[in-house]
Amino acid sequence: MKGKKMSMTTKILVGLILGVIVGFFFMGSPDIAETYIKPFGTLFLNLIKMIIVPLVLSSLVVGTASVGDVTKLGRIGIKTIVYFLVTTAIAVAIGLILGNVIQPGVGLTLALPEGAEVKAGEIPSIADTLLNIIPTNPIEAMVNANMLQVIAFALFLGIGITMIGEKGKPLYSFFDSLAEVMYSITSIIMQYAPIGVFALMVPVVAENGPKVLLPLLKVVIAVYLGCIIHSIAVYSLSVKIFAGMSPKHFFKGIFEAAMVAFTTSSSSGTLPVTMRNAQENLGVPQSIAAFVLPLGATINMDGTALYQGVCALFIAQIYGVNLTIGQQLTVILSATLASIGTAGVPGAGFIMLTMVLQSVGLPIEASALIAGIDRILDMIRTSINIVGDASCSVVVAATEGELRETEKKPAS
Repeated sequence: MKGKKMSMTTKILVGLILGVIVGFFFMGSPDIAETYIKPFGTLFLNLIKMIIVPLVLSSLVVGTASVGDVTKLGRIGIKTIVYFLVTTAIAVAIGLILGNVIQPGVGLTLALPEGAEVKAGEIPSIADTLLNIIPTNPIEAMVNANMLQVIAFALFLGIGITMIGEKGKPLYSFFDSLAEVMYSITSIIMQYAPIGVFALMVPVVAENGPKVLLPLLKVVIAVYLGCIIHSIAVYSLSVKIFAGMSPKHFFKGIFEAAMVAFTTSSSSGTLPVTMRNAQENLGVPQSIAAFVLPLGATINMDGTALYQGVCALFIAQIYGVNLTIGQQLTVILSATLASIGTAGVPGAGFIMLTMVLQSVGLPIEASALIAGIDRILDMIRTSINIVGDASCSVVVAATEGELRETEKKPAS
């Protein structure tokens, strides 16, 4: 009798744990891990990045055109955007509450590293943000992997195919075939995932061991605790109330994608896995998954927004600044809006933090204090980002009456 075959989720988890263990052995010589082990992880990231643009373009065109009704498409779009904005605002609020309760910066005085300087980008106006979504050159947008612009172009293509009916079918068939090819390539790449995850974890642990974590342990605890609370309080309740799905089934179904997100720190890079998990494990139809998930990987940043709340209070406390209720509300608003324009790539949330600090007049240079542990924080917030995307796809599918049954019910 043959033993039970190990699932891909289990393999990825094993790779993650082994990466942590091996990483501790290289703490004294992180350069070795960086030189000889990290390239295998970089290869995994490059393989995923290779398919992001064609996957998003083809799947979103197919998803949009598959809806078949422009009115229904608008309804799904509104539900998606509202869900993302509301959950993001809740995430920042949770971060601020934990920042006030745990007070990670109280009693902690840190000097900026010599020569450290973090420049804040200007916060674009709402008009500029909206105008920048529309590409003047769709090909250039794809070459530069400007995902908001790629998404906008794909939506227009999908709507155009829907509106011309029969004449649009050949183009629909092309993108449908391209999407299937991308899903197939994704399955091939995922066979390498356990090795890639291992190789990505080793240098992170070797470089950012306990020595780096201890001085800022409260910040790490606050962000990780906040992400766990947000998952339980928001995502569990959402899938239970709107879809009648047990939280256990939901988290088990999206676990593989959450682990990939944890190690790659890239919402966009995890997208192929998120789409596969949502469709195969959670019963989300392709038409909705192909619309909601690429959009979520670009504009839904719950974990990142929560991180902004904790870090803003941490920095304020270090400098002895008491943020008023009004200033904390400003943090919620600016973090929610800024999350829409944050790229789903490693480290983007750190750049966004400088904008949030600027909105309440905190020293922008202080964000350098977070730089040493940003990679540690980036891992959990990215994981929560993609779990949020998946919960939205489940909720939207359920409210449209299209969620397939994937959960085994106990016998009566």
